[in-house]
Amino acid sequence: MSTTASINQQLQDQWNDLYGRLTSKQFFQSDWDIAAFSIFFAFIGLILVLIILVLIRCFCCCCCDCDSHVDKRKYTQKVGVDNMALEP
Repeated sequence: MSTTASINQQLQDQWNDLYGRLTSKQFFQSDWDIAAFSIFFAFIGLILVLIILVLIRCFCCCCCDCDSHVDKRKYTQKVGVDNMALEP
């Protein structure tokens, strides 16, 4: 019974702390809280941007058939210089 009462007391204390922060409009206790939140927010934003770019790429290739625009004959010619040192 004491563990249940202890857990209930901890939950009540956390709720009171959260309610006190909301009423005082002071969400962050220190500068480290602000820095951690901004890093987390930047990380989530970066992930969302990457997902949007992948979706744009997928929808663009599905709609306009990107492979048909590439000239296949351009890549059949030999490009570069022969390395004679590799010849036997």
